[in-house]
Formats: sequence, C-alpha cells, structure tokens
Amino acid sequence: MATLSRRQFLGTTAAAGAATLLAACGGGSKSKSGSGSLKALYMQQAGYPAKDIDAMTTAFMAANPNIKVSNTFVAYEALHDKIVISAPAGTYDVVHMDCIWPAELASKKMIVDVSDRITPTITDGLLPGTWQSVDYDGKHYGLPWAPSTKLFYYNTQLLQQAGVDPASLDTWDGAVAAAKTIKQKGVLDYPFIWSWSQAEAIMCDFAQLLASFGGQFLDSSGEPAFNTGGGLAALEWMKMTLDEGLSDPASTQSLEDDVKKVQLQNRAAMTLNWEYVFPAAQDSTQTPTPGAVTVTTTPKGPGGQAIGVNGGMGLAITAGCKRPDDAWTLIQWMAGEEMGLKYASDNVSVWKSFYTNPDVLKGQEALIQSEEKQQENLINRPNVPNYNAASQIIQAALQKALLGSSSPQAALDSAASQVRNLS
Repeated sequence: MATLSRRQFLGTTAAAGAATLLAACGGGSKSKSGSGSLKALYMQQAGYPAKDIDAMTTAFMAANPNIKVSNTFVAYEALHDKIVISAPAGTYDVVHMDCIWPAELASKKMIVDVSDRITPTITDGLLPGTWQSVDYDGKHYGLPWAPSTKLFYYNTQLLQQAGVDPASLDTWDGAVAAAKTIKQKGVLDYPFIWSWSQAEAIMCDFAQLLASFGGQFLDSSGEPAFNTGGGLAALEWMKMTLDEGLSDPASTQSLEDDVKKVQLQNRAAMTLNWEYVFPAAQDSTQTPTPGAVTVTTTPKGPGGQAIGVNGGMGLAITAGCKRPDDAWTLIQWMAGEEMGLKYASDNVSVWKSFYTNPDVLKGQEALIQSEEKQQENLINRPNVPNYNAASQIIQAALQKALLGSSSPQAALDSAASQVRNLS
C-alpha cells in the first residue's frame, strides 16, 4: 500500500502529454449511459490520496454529466468489513479492493466477474503482475488500480558513517553484516526497524521474507507449508535480529507509519516499507535530512531472488450495483491510463507507459525503477476465501515466536494446524 503525495505535480509538460493519450481504459471518453447515480467506497490512507480521488471524480462527472458519483472514504482497517457488511444492502456500486480479498468477495458473490469487459488494449497496456490484485479462479473481478510492494529503504548518511557500502545490501546476509557494523561502530543501537505489530503489517513482511528464503504459504495441494523450509527460516531470521540487538524491540509494536517516522528521524538505518516513504524522505517537514533515505529492491535471499510482497489494489463492481455499465465506465476512468499519468506525482501506476515517461521518472528514478523491477517478482499472500481468519492465526503465531513465548517451529506448527482446520 502507498500513501501521500510522492512529489510536486509533474508540470504542464506531463499534464499536456496525459491529455493527449488515447483513453485506452476509458480515461477521457464520454459515456453514453443513461442518467443515474453511483456510490463508491475507497480507502482513506493508501493509494491515491482522497483529494486526487475527488478530483478524478469531479472530472469524470464533467465528462459524463448524466452520472453522479458520491465517494466515501474509510481507513484501511475498516475497509474490508465495510464492504462485507454493506454488501447485502447494495450500499456501494464500486469498491476499493485489496489484493487479499478477491477470493472471499468473489466466492461469496459480493463482486461481479468483469472478464468479458476486458479488451486487448487494456491487457496489453497493464503490467502483467497487477492482475493479481483482482483475479480469482481464472477470472477478472475488477481493474487493477494501484500496484504496490514493500521495498528496501536505507539511510545513506548512516551507512557512510559506519563505512558500509550500499552495494552490500544486495542480499539479506549483506544487510545483516551491515547492521552489525553499524551497531559495532556505535552509529545506532538498533540498525533495523520493522512493522511487526500483530496486524496485517507483519504478514506483509513475513511473506516477503518467506519468499526470499525460498518458502511458500501453501503447497501444491493447498495445504499449509509456511511452517517448513523458507517459512521457518524466515521467522528464525526475524527472531535472530531481535535476539542479537540488530532490530529495534519496538518493531513488535510498530505499524508501517511508525517505522517510517523512526527511520526518517535517523533512528534506524534499514527497513522494508511501502512506496509512500520515498516522497516523505525528500520532505523537510518530515525529516531533518531530506534525501538521506533512499530505496532499492528487496535484498536477495539464499535462493538468489529479490522478491516483494504483492500489496496492489483494484476497483470492483459490487453484485448489488443496479447500474453496472455506469459503474464500469467509472472504473475505467479512475483506473485509466490518462488518470494514472495525470496523477503520477501521487501514486505509482499499473500502466506500462508510466515507467518510461521521462516526466514521471524525473526526481524519483530510484523509486520508479525499483518498483518496476520488483513488480516482476512478487509473492501473494494466500488467495483463499478464508484469508482474514488465516492471517489472524499466523499473525498471532509470529508474535508469540518474536516475543519468546513459543519457539518459531512450535508457533508455526500450531498456526498451520489451525489454518488447516478452517472451513
């Protein structure tokens, strides 16, 4: 997930370029739909900021005067339940959907299959990996809107003080060696900080590490496999960094925004976090050392791969929507190429053209290049109907191991047994 403005608006050149794009996903065309109204539900703090969503909506209504749209924004933590609870009443027509929910929402018939609406132009223009945000059982249940993955952030000034070469952070072994050097030289007491609170945040970090160490959540038959191989190695690695004083003990009570604030105050050298940290790291109102924190892809694990966790999101049409054609017109506009480039200063895009546009790249090359590369190699959290319940079980197990009330093996074995018994 990403939040906040990434930099100042691209300027007249980029805006003019966006205005001339063909509306491959419906971005600039007028709808021929009849008059009516739509209600859309969005996440407040991730993806495009509310001000951008409102501006996109205003522009949509100007281009489609017969379709009125009202937006509702809620915190991420409330979004899933808001969608589920409101589904029977058909309260919303379009919903902002996290990549971990398509299986549940589709299997419970809360959102509709839009596979027959997807044109070759859309398919060819989007980054292939972004479909994971809206797909289930071989079908498309919406349009990808905001690609996201956790990237590796490090403080160049702190590394320089310790004499650490940033190139050594290419592997997790190198990152640990760098942390030990930073600690031994007295630059920082705790070089790492993580978002390992008992919440979805820890699942994202665990997924990324699990994949880096060669593990998987489920085996080929759909049975839990995170308690063996790379899953166990990942949790043992996490615990080791705490036991050896390389990771801040506050990690087990921290969410991503807590981690961002610690790192931007130069109290941690390295971490995993979402794209929204990059613009904050350039902002003198959020850090005393603008530009000191930069970004790269995830360090490679023993298998030699740099793997990110899929945190992408999409827009879906609810089963209760009475005007699905109008809703599809809205989704095409919001997730379209034109909007993706016009608001490129505030969020990375699902469109391939975003990553080659010089106006987009300017000033944020490290972020955009890392994002594009990481999008080629992502792990999904289990795309199963009972994901939320499974996630809560695994979160609790990870916490027990990190806090020392259970061994990593026992904690994961218990979690695997509980997940296996979920209906």
